[in-house]
Order: sequence, then structure tokens, then C-alpha cells
Amino acid sequence: MNRIDRLFGILTLLQSRKYITADKISDRFNISVRTVYRDIKALQEQGIPVSFDQPKGYFLVQGYFLPPISFNMDEANALLLVESLVNGFADNSIRTHYTAALTKVKAVLKTSQKEKLENMNQHIRLQIPERLRFNYEYLSLIQNAITEKNIIELEYKNAKEETSKREVEPIGLIFYAFSWHLIAWCHYRNQYRDFNLTRIVCLKNHQKPFLKTEHMPLSNYMSMLPVNF
Repeated sequence: MNRIDRLFGILTLLQSRKYITADKISDRFNISVRTVYRDIKALQEQGIPVSFDQPKGYFLVQGYFLPPISFNMDEANALLLVESLVNGFADNSIRTHYTAALTKVKAVLKTSQKEKLENMNQHIRLQIPERLRFNYEYLSLIQNAITEKNIIELEYKNAKEETSKREVEPIGLIFYAFSWHLIAWCHYRNQYRDFNLTRIVCLKNHQKPFLKTEHMPLSNYMSMLPVNF
């Protein structure tokens, strides 16, 4: 990668994160930390408002926006392939949001690229079993609750078809055993619980903040999963 492409890549990376450290930039572009310092200085000399906050890292000053990004065909094709995976392994809410995002991506492509992308779309298919067709609309709502640290109220049906109401503090989503699972601290059970999204009857976010101040990392819970797939 030449330096111009790398500088543009660093700028794009800065806009995609609130903060990013020099070490992470170094790892991403396979360059030394000293080179990162030089590249950041070069961006600043071009009038781009890159600032630094110890120990969080570099950030773009609020209010700066990068002009519309252009995509090459490899990047566009990768997004198109991911669309098939989203349609197969996400729920209705995520499918809707991804389609809207991909439409924005297509809007900045050249006419010739759009034609190639439409042609490629005719050559990608994903065949999945009926049980993986998730017709609920919970994933987006759960993601927002995790981000905002909001308690979720849900009505849940267990394996015995018994329904109960719970208030939970969501810490993450895991796809395993061919289904999406909500991992959350359950106020009723007073412990972390695993809720299969296909068993959720109703789910609401009333914007109530978490009561528990600290939660275990999702990766720790993953180590306790009953299966490795």
C-alpha cells in the first residue's frame, strides 16, 4: 500500500471510531508506531483536525466529515456477499437496516460499477434450512439496549412451553447452535441467563438504565457455552 492510500485509510479509520490508539493503527496497516506518528502529522498539516486524548488515543474533532467515500469493485462485491449472509442469518430488523446501508453504498458507485454489481447479484445464492429463517425483529432493539445500557422487558417461553415475564440487563448477542442468543443478567433469577431469541414472545425497551454497575465480559460467558458451534 502506498502512502497516499494509507493516509486515506487512516482517515477513514479515524472517522469510523470515537478513539483509536497508535498501536491499533500500526497493527491495522502493518507499520511502525513511529510511522503512525508521521502519518498523523501529515494529516494535520493538510488541515484535518486530528487530536489526541491520553490514554484513549487519536480522534477527529467533532464536526469534521469526510467527503463521500468511493469503493472499488472488490470492496463492493464483499458487501454484496455479506448481504446474502445478513439475509440468511439476521432477523427482519437487521435485514432492513443493512439494505438501507447498502443502498447508500451503491449510490456512490460509478454507473459501470453498479451494472457489474447488479450482474454479480444474479450469481450469489444462499441456501439455508427453514429453521434458520428468523422472522422476529429483536436484534436491532437488543443492540440499542446493549449500547445504551437499558433494561429489557421480555416475555419468554421455555422448552416446556411455559411463559414468564423477565426484566434483564443485556450484555451481548451470541450466534451458536444455529440460533441467536441474548445473554443478560436476569433480575428474576439474579444471575446471567441465556435466552434463545426464537423463544421470545415479546420484547420491549422502556429506556430504564441498568441497576447492576458492572457486568462480566461476553467472552467469559462464551467459554461456558454447552457447544462449540
